[in-house]
Amino acid sequence: MKRTTSERQRSWLVGYKNFYTPHGFSSRCLTVLEVLRLAKTLAETVAEKLISSLGAQVQVSNSQLNDALRLLSKWRSELIRNTMVQREGTKVLDGPLKGLDFLEQSTEGCHVAKLLGVYEQPLHPYFGPILSGEYEAVINLGSAEGYYAVGFAKAVPEIISIAYDTNAEAQAACRNLAIKNGVQQRVSVNGEFTLADLESYSKASTLLFCDIEGGEEELLDVDRAPALAVLDLIVESHECFRPGVTGRLVNRFSSTHDIKLVQDSGMRTFRNVPPWFAELSHLDQLLAAWEWRAGPTPWLVMRSKSRL
Repeated sequence: MKRTTSERQRSWLVGYKNFYTPHGFSSRCLTVLEVLRLAKTLAETVAEKLISSLGAQVQVSNSQLNDALRLLSKWRSELIRNTMVQREGTKVLDGPLKGLDFLEQSTEGCHVAKLLGVYEQPLHPYFGPILSGEYEAVINLGSAEGYYAVGFAKAVPEIISIAYDTNAEAQAACRNLAIKNGVQQRVSVNGEFTLADLESYSKASTLLFCDIEGGEEELLDVDRAPALAVLDLIVESHECFRPGVTGRLVNRFSSTHDIKLVQDSGMRTFRNVPPWFAELSHLDQLLAAWEWRAGPTPWLVMRSKSRL
């Protein structure tokens, strides 16, 4: 029997967790009846935010409409996330970190793209040296819940992963993820990173993997930290926050590193998705791969000339 639109929408909500309630977000598992009862509360919460932003204004700016679109897109992404976890669990399905037993929710940003294995897909071809065991250690600055820090340790049996994040919740999530995947002995979770921390790795075969939301320009200074000259680096450059930072970093490291600029169009290729996912609307598939970025964030893959 063909289901109605309402029934199809309800089926999305089965297994939804972290619903918004008057007391905040619930982190416990919900029954189907609880899900259906709270679904209206979630929709009302999103509607209230929209009404608060747009109100009864006759004229609404493009900026306000953009914010409203992002809010609705994140709301839909959360429904997709919880459906994905309910139906498929938390194993990463594809990509270089395939098989990582991930979490039900990221500490920040998108989640479904990570489970599908398409997160930051344009960068995947440059993970070869990591996955082949070329490095003894990977320093992950801005490690969040540990998708890369734990993922690399899981994928490469001998590698040491040193994670840094100033967020205490992210640190706890990263530790738990390492335990969940049995690699806690090779994953070190730390708070604030200083350039002095690099000195102990300057003579080892080490990669610095950096995603620190615009702080890369101040931190990655070869004059202040000569050890950077002999390390390979993969740096996410936050042009959306610091226009021109990519060019400035290229100029700074061009004498010590061979540099590859990796751009991201936002498009993704799905290679291993569940049958039900392939039947989703194109919009839902786009939202599943959407990484919630506010603007361009190209990567700089920098190979130290001392290693060539």
